[in-house]
Amino acid sequence: MRDLGMKTTTIRCHCGQRIVAKDVLQRSWYVRVFGPSFMYLKFRCSRCKRLGEKFIEQDKWDDSILRDIPSEMSLEEKKRFDQMGKIGVEEEIEFHFQMEDAEALKGLIKEFER
Repeated sequence: MRDLGMKTTTIRCHCGQRIVAKDVLQRSWYVRVFGPSFMYLKFRCSRCKRLGEKFIEQDKWDDSILRDIPSEMSLEEKKRFDQMGKIGVEEEIEFHFQMEDAEALKGLIKEFER
């Protein structure tokens, strides 16, 4: 496996969503006689559904740019979080006030140390 270091970059939509291989509609080389060649990508954002395009210099291009980053969660953890549902406004307010209580913070620390 080669070291990509500074070479690897990510492609993002205007809304900030990372573009991965499943979002790409068209991919082709734009070859120039003089100067660098480019990889041309046309994509549709999975979040906002906008069309976008990007030219990336050949020396900065790598197929791993479009690979999705694997989740660190196990399948069981993902199912558990999905069952919990979205965090509501009431939960956020309650959490905010609990963060101001020193005893609640100590309890939270003990819970995470288990």
